[in-house]
Amino acid sequence: MSAGPSEPAPAPRSSRRGSGLLLHPTSLPGPYGIGDLGPAASAWVDTLAEAGQKWWQVLPLGPTGYGDSPYQCFSAFAGNPYLISPEALQQASLVAAADLAGRRFPDHKVDFGAVIEYKVWLLGRAWEAFKRGATPALRAPFDEFRAAEAAWLDDFALFMALKDVHGGMSWLTWEPALRRRQSAALKAARSAQADRIEHHKFRQFLFFQAWRALKRYANAKGVRLIGDIPIFVSSDSADVWAHPEIFQLDKHRQPVAVAGVPPDYFSATGQLWGNPLYDWDALRAGGYRWWVERFRATFEQVDLARLDHFRGFEAYWRITAGKPTAEIGEWVKGPGADFLAAMQQALGDLPIIAEDLGVITPQVEALRDEFGLPGMKILQFAFGGATEDRFLPHTYKHNCVVYTGTHDNDTTVGWYLAATETERDFVRRYLARDGTDIAWDLLRLAWASVADLAVVPVQDVLSLGSAARMNLPGRPDGNWSWRLRPGQLTPGLVARLADMTVLYAR
Repeated sequence: MSAGPSEPAPAPRSSRRGSGLLLHPTSLPGPYGIGDLGPAASAWVDTLAEAGQKWWQVLPLGPTGYGDSPYQCFSAFAGNPYLISPEALQQASLVAAADLAGRRFPDHKVDFGAVIEYKVWLLGRAWEAFKRGATPALRAPFDEFRAAEAAWLDDFALFMALKDVHGGMSWLTWEPALRRRQSAALKAARSAQADRIEHHKFRQFLFFQAWRALKRYANAKGVRLIGDIPIFVSSDSADVWAHPEIFQLDKHRQPVAVAGVPPDYFSATGQLWGNPLYDWDALRAGGYRWWVERFRATFEQVDLARLDHFRGFEAYWRITAGKPTAEIGEWVKGPGADFLAAMQQALGDLPIIAEDLGVITPQVEALRDEFGLPGMKILQFAFGGATEDRFLPHTYKHNCVVYTGTHDNDTTVGWYLAATETERDFVRRYLARDGTDIAWDLLRLAWASVADLAVVPVQDVLSLGSAARMNLPGRPDGNWSWRLRPGQLTPGLVARLADMTVLYAR
């Protein structure tokens, strides 16, 4: 929206230009099987600053469930405890050096089964040490955290404790009294599972303590953080269990319809996500309170957030529960401007990137533009797949974010090798390049564009092929496991990126 008379003038265009890299914390290097928020994360921030980058983009930070996907989490508010650094636990005297020794994990990918088993054990050791008084200085901050975050933390910790005693099974399989949250059953569970509940609260305390410290460090280095707000939440989540009234569920608390998208350039049969859909009438009647608190929590964690599947707020694809694919469904009007106006009224300016990919209508574009939100431009789609003119840089407006590709795309090298010769010829002619350095050719194109912000996955800085792909939409497993190896991002690459950033005033 245009600035009113009482609002400050927009920042000079040159100061709004910036660039950054996309790398989820799980992909950071380190010896414990998965990237975490410890020393490697701080070193990564140092590398970004050295390369002249102003932004670090991550995927959702929640506790992962089915398929280890950060888009299928047990909570929209909680953090992923597997990102807690073993070294930080040792430094806090919560685990011993011997607890960190003798473990061997691959350094090129995350073996989630082995990592989760180890992290659960290690965090259990930390909890027992804390209860014994190993680190008394943490007691007061922990108590303050529990009180400050009680609105979501109490339900989440109880939910996770009950999942533990039910062998990890979905809450939809629990006994009816717990499934329906009958007060007597919840009271009994809180008493019987008091230690498990506090353990899960302690994990969340450790996560947020680490994340907030990392954000402060990054911001002090001139690096800001871009987070991710998935539009939908997992059916097996504390959110749906604790707030069934805001979802489209039947009398047994099962979804009557689920989320997805029809066939598009990502998938020939569409994407059947399976998430429960919101009851937007109920949310509107309550002033969208759950969403306000979700946005508020996210904006405390990051400086800017990608609002996933933005088109779903204008209209969403409704698939009757039980359908085998997403091909058969219907578009249903979403909350639209009423929702965003409510968020703006409650929270002020919305630091949001609208993920406006897929089937985008003029109504979706109008909603995005009404609130002045930057959309996304994917360079790979300019030449193959979507092949829409809106992705070609000569069509851009300033208020957008350009990517070579995202976590859902192949790497640029992999995409180029799989493209048709016609598509590759178009790329070469448009770039006036021979395609032998295609990842950096597209990076240069992004950096040179008029887009206010340019972001590339670190795999493209490394010119990696399809084996380094982060996610293949529609594939149920084998995703999210890629890791950056120690020393892989060489000083030469960092210097080359810094030079490119200076050259194009990013």
